[in-house]
Amino acid sequence: MKDLKARKEDATPRGINVLCDWFVAKAQNSTIWDTTEREFIDFAAGIAVLNVGHRHPRIIKAVEKQLKAFTHTAYQISPYESYIELAEKINKLAPIDGKKKTCFFTTGGEATENAIKVAKAHTKRYAVIAFGGSFHGRTAAAVGMTGKVVPYKADLGPGMIGIYHGLYPNALHKITVEDALRSLDHICKSSISPYDVAAIIFEPVQGEGGFYPAPKDFVKGLREFADQYGIVLIADEVQTGFARTGKLFAMEHFDVTPDLLCMAKSLGGGLPISGLCGKAKIMDAVNPGGLGGTYAGNPLATVAGLEVLKIIKEENLLQRAKTLGNTLQAFLKNLKHKEIAEIRALGSMVAVEFFKDGQPSSELAKKVQALAMEEGLLLLTCGSYGNVIRFLYPLTIPDQQFQKALEILKKVIAKAVK
Repeated sequence: MKDLKARKEDATPRGINVLCDWFVAKAQNSTIWDTTEREFIDFAAGIAVLNVGHRHPRIIKAVEKQLKAFTHTAYQISPYESYIELAEKINKLAPIDGKKKTCFFTTGGEATENAIKVAKAHTKRYAVIAFGGSFHGRTAAAVGMTGKVVPYKADLGPGMIGIYHGLYPNALHKITVEDALRSLDHICKSSISPYDVAAIIFEPVQGEGGFYPAPKDFVKGLREFADQYGIVLIADEVQTGFARTGKLFAMEHFDVTPDLLCMAKSLGGGLPISGLCGKAKIMDAVNPGGLGGTYAGNPLATVAGLEVLKIIKEENLLQRAKTLGNTLQAFLKNLKHKEIAEIRALGSMVAVEFFKDGQPSSELAKKVQALAMEEGLLLLTCGSYGNVIRFLYPLTIPDQQFQKALEILKKVIAKAVK
């Protein structure tokens, strides 16, 4: 163990911030074992990548079969059926009006960056409106759109020109829907013409920002604003997609639809793949060669994606997400600690936010996280103030293990707030 830690520090840069001081040896469904054979209940799921759990047998079988055929050709050189089939299925399932088209990439950042490329090509405009507290990736344009300075933007200097940040509604932090929608008008009166804005990109539930669900009136207002000025509305569902919120996509909770929808994370069930689905007339705006990537839509990942969609349907994970989310939400509400400022949930996208002496407390959140780790429960923090614990267990977690995790949570939260 000491040797591995020393090797990590020597070989990898400090810019990769690593949470755990242990190293993974194996994982299955919702359990991780480290190199000392210690068990951890996984409530992180590789940052929302493993909605169907670690190493789902059906995904393993599909990937093994594909391994025996071919592992890579580059789809834009030598295409293959699994890419097309997965695109067809996403086109049928994505909550977007009219005829749709889908293309695949490798990471969530690629999905959001390509969404902006498509919007610019369609509108012939250059500017983008994103929101405070958002996270859209770590690549150049994506980090520019991200609405959190530390650790993502600090020390990097000026980013891509033409990115503006509006306010995202947050009742706990006293930002109303009206405030948020007025911030769009302010941007378009003080900084840029709305007719120069190519896209508005938003998360229907902010992920890294703190698991804040967007109010329906806010999303409706975004749609109306975008329609008024001919702006492409992009839903970033990289973290919210594939059953996490109790719907296949979180946008299904709203009464409006986006023009483009970004996806990644749990689409591949542990294999790297992302995608962009949108209205066909918008998606076709980019010239041939303008979309793609060497590994984009890799065949191992596309067959995994096809299995993920089957697993979600056949194992009834949409209902499972609702059931587990309701159970966790009720459990957290029963704790009755004054330091718990708010509990939020949309399906199994659940979070608890901590305040101390009337102020956001990252110290409390970090203490809960550290104590849980000691007890064998892996948790993640998030939020602009770092004071939120988010829960991202696999939706396939066994009931007994889920209850064990809740017992640990009860114990460590009580200890942390003393």
